[in-house]
Amino acid sequence: MAQLIDRRPNAKNKSTVNRQRFLRRYKKQIKKAISEQISRRSITDIDNGESVSIPTRDISEPTFRKDKGGVQEGVFPGNKEFAQGDRIKRPANQGQGKGGRAGDSGEGEDEFAFEISRDEYLDLLFDDLELPNLQKNQLRKITRSKTVRAGFTNDGVPTNINIVRSLRSALSRRIAMGAEPRRQLHELEAELQVLLQEIGGDEQRRLEVQEEIERLRERVRKIPFIDTFDLRFNNFVQRPEPTAQAVMFCLMDVSGSMDQATKDIAKRFYILLYLFLTRSYRDVEVVYIRHHTQAKEVDEEEFFYSRETGGTIVSSALELMRDVIAQRYPAADWNIYAAQASDGDNWNDDSPRCEQILTQQLLPQLRYYAYVEITRRDHQGLWQHYERLLKSHDNFAMQQICEQVDIYPVFREFFRKHAQ
Repeated sequence: MAQLIDRRPNAKNKSTVNRQRFLRRYKKQIKKAISEQISRRSITDIDNGESVSIPTRDISEPTFRKDKGGVQEGVFPGNKEFAQGDRIKRPANQGQGKGGRAGDSGEGEDEFAFEISRDEYLDLLFDDLELPNLQKNQLRKITRSKTVRAGFTNDGVPTNINIVRSLRSALSRRIAMGAEPRRQLHELEAELQVLLQEIGGDEQRRLEVQEEIERLRERVRKIPFIDTFDLRFNNFVQRPEPTAQAVMFCLMDVSGSMDQATKDIAKRFYILLYLFLTRSYRDVEVVYIRHHTQAKEVDEEEFFYSRETGGTIVSSALELMRDVIAQRYPAADWNIYAAQASDGDNWNDDSPRCEQILTQQLLPQLRYYAYVEITRRDHQGLWQHYERLLKSHDNFAMQQICEQVDIYPVFREFFRKHAQ
């Protein structure tokens, strides 16, 4: 019974190349579909990938058809309702929906639906985005190592054995060890031929030559096909790679003025931000700071899900952030980023204090500070004081979110990749 072994590259995922080609070719249409769907899905459900639908007309291919050729004349009926190029609507009750499925009213459009994986979804979701002003601080401080190939070694585990190198070494050894015996063997075989052809030749010499030939043949046969000396193993070493250290501060107002809907929008914005950071940069630390009248550094679980009440003093969060930077993240060694989410409420006398802390103590140390205000109301004192920072600091940005559909567009505006 014959056994077939598939040694082609990508044997288990034979359509991967075609799939990647399809995603590249229709990237514009797929990104548009994802942008429209992001407002309707939960960011926390992002691990499940996505089902994307794009109009069939967007993936239609031009075709060649055989023409009759020559000059042709024809008489066509005219009409008073339509002119060349008019788009004619489908008749009523002919189906509304996707993929050619029947509906009860309206016009429909055939769509092509397919599934994309989590990685493909994140690649398209965060395409053309980056952390602004990222600089390679403290490259001499190595914090990450990468396993790389480093030639071959004579010792190793069986899983790292290099078959080709081992057989090549065995062949070289057999050639080297058998070269001299084979040379002597050829000379003695030639001499034996001469002795056999001679009449009345030296019988004693003929027997000696035959014995020597058998001895040399046995010596060649005893050369092992492969020996432990021949084994070669792939060698791997840990190579340190320079890496830029970055830290992202997430500040969120959790006072009584932040209702549950506002907190939910803030949570979604930060979850999207967290996914972006972990996707784009491996060595990014995240610091979560929640505040009402007092600020506290918390873990991810408490940051998103615990509840607080009380008034709002934003400067408490900025002061805590300043202290954390001084203790753990000196600006000379770290690329520091911050994002703040609030509904805009703040104690009136505290807003000037916030502007002062940002201007004098924080922004000179930060690469980027993003402030998002989640409210439908008119802007209050905090927004007005923050607006003054826009003119004098290019590493400060602010946007407003009114409802969930604004989260992704605002996020892209904050972290859009700018031309160098």
